[in-house]
Amino acid sequence: MAARLLEKYKKEIVPVLRKDFGIENPMAVPKIEKVVLNMGVGEAISNVKLVEAAAEELTRIAGQRAVITRAKKSIATFKLREGMPIGCRVTLRGDRMYEFLDRLLNIALPRVRDFRGVATRAFDGRGNYTLGIRDHLIFPEIDPTKIDKSKGLNVTIVTTAGTDDRARVLLRELGMPFGR
Repeated sequence: MAARLLEKYKKEIVPVLRKDFGIENPMAVPKIEKVVLNMGVGEAISNVKLVEAAAEELTRIAGQRAVITRAKKSIATFKLREGMPIGCRVTLRGDRMYEFLDRLLNIALPRVRDFRGVATRAFDGRGNYTLGIRDHLIFPEIDPTKIDKSKGLNVTIVTTAGTDDRARVLLRELGMPFGR
């Protein structure tokens, strides 16, 4: 069974985008290429176990195994050495990507306290959108009783739109609650 958001994209959103942008070729319609989840753990310099716990939590959120990222450079002021684990990340594509986006848009974001929508200025100029989440406890997969400290994470949505305006229309049609 295909993801709910993927079915909506194919049946409802593609015709709207083709009409709005005047695209004749259905393969030229903007689409989401991948979603990258990234969690930086600055306290991992003193306690390596924090990165492993963060990777486990990110794996639970994404539904796919998280990879631990390591420092590329040594920075003496932060007591950081090259090769030390400092975070974790997951790259989602295909059905898992659409399942995650569906959960993010319909379950997690409405659980944010005093939520007024996501920022419209978080595009990078090439049609990609990055969303910062301050507290990972908004995801229902995380059990708050087993978490010692709340962590933030970045969600980057990579699109084939090419421009910010096209990507904004694509994400709005998918259900992204733009507000600020």
